[in-house]
Amino acid sequence: MIVEQLYTNCLAEAAYYIESKGEAVVIDPLRETQPYIDIATNNGATIKYIFETHFHADFVSGHVDLARKTGASIIYGPTAKPGFDAIIAEDNQEFKVGDAVIRVIHTPGHTQESSTYLLIDEEGNETALFTGDTLFLGDVGRPDLAVKTDLSREDLAGMLFDSLRNKIMPLANHLTIYPGHGAGSACGKNMSSETVGTLGEQKKTNYALREDMTREEFIKEVTEGILPPPQYFPKNAVMNKMGYDAFEDVLSKGNRALSIDEFNSKVEGGALILDVRTQADFINGFIPGSLFIGLNGTFAMWVGALIEDIHQEIVLVVPEGKEEETVTRLSRVGYDNAVGFLSGGIETYTANGGKLNTITSISAESLENILNEVDIVDVRKPGEYSSEHVENALHYPLDYMNENLDTLDKNKTYHIHCAGGYRSVIAISLLMKNGYKNLVDIAGGYGAIQKTGISRTDFVCPTTGK
Repeated sequence: MIVEQLYTNCLAEAAYYIESKGEAVVIDPLRETQPYIDIATNNGATIKYIFETHFHADFVSGHVDLARKTGASIIYGPTAKPGFDAIIAEDNQEFKVGDAVIRVIHTPGHTQESSTYLLIDEEGNETALFTGDTLFLGDVGRPDLAVKTDLSREDLAGMLFDSLRNKIMPLANHLTIYPGHGAGSACGKNMSSETVGTLGEQKKTNYALREDMTREEFIKEVTEGILPPPQYFPKNAVMNKMGYDAFEDVLSKGNRALSIDEFNSKVEGGALILDVRTQADFINGFIPGSLFIGLNGTFAMWVGALIEDIHQEIVLVVPEGKEEETVTRLSRVGYDNAVGFLSGGIETYTANGGKLNTITSISAESLENILNEVDIVDVRKPGEYSSEHVENALHYPLDYMNENLDTLDKNKTYHIHCAGGYRSVIAISLLMKNGYKNLVDIAGGYGAIQKTGISRTDFVCPTTGK
């Protein structure tokens, strides 16, 4: 029997390939399906089933395309109502895969249809549990992402408590836990960086599996401190539930070289310029009006958080050889309307008379010398800022910047930092696109600031003073 985890760091997402005696299943596949087909083909196996743990919100799954290409059946747990053909399994229903068995365990709470899948090996031993977003290593799934439900997050948290106590915790400690996500995903708040563990370890270390925890305590702990989900989450969930365009069609449309005239025509028609080079390249020269989100960071998550119209036409400025990767990674979060990339990139733009903008960047050491003369803006997440920040720095998190674009004074100069330099350049590009001009990047971000003598402070609540 083969069990393979296919982990994608950009999304902190895990898909799984399981094979026994020439038959295979895939659990929670990514949008591009060829890797799963290639594994099966190379092994001489046939993909029989595609198991979905729930209607994902943080990425577009490849279930519809994979079923179309392979003839495999899509399987959801009880209560799921997809807009395409699928098997809606009953609780504890079993599916044969070669000489192995996969048992469906309905575990509502993250969403109503959420299910985990228990793998029983060829000798009849219960060996692994694929937990989706029900149970992570160190955390559990947030209970506020269900699609079109009248249930409150407290209602769903109560369901999750019951699912964990009645369905998962009674299982054997030796079971390998294969979660749907790891650290960095917005589907939980305390996930481990590890991507494989055991149920016994989780019973000892996961706050949500404490045996002495009451239902009320669980609901409070699971719902407390949840930040609003990124704006693209419900849009992805609908795509996963109702279906989407074939990935090959999306790739064909987006992976197309545009002449400078075609590029300019698209921009004049309202297309967004998305520059995916490194932040260093962007700082040194970019096309006015561009939004920077570099491929070298958590690209897909920031695309989903900041590009509000999922149907927005997008033209790309991309390093040579990264065109297909860029369109693929956009499609993973449902941005299927990339319409091409500028052939020759920045060089083509300048060769045809285009003038570039630049961003001023200073070192943390230079900032130390002018600290009392400048306004510092910290664009990190609330938890990062709360932990420690530069004294008197304004907190202006990138996650919610679109809703607060008029908060700052467009006539003032701001020195902007994040943790390491990636998000601050995204923030500056977004602000410049919306009329801000006097923005300075602090190179190396908070990591560099910590190495200086700049005063820092723990968070003090302005209301309570604590």
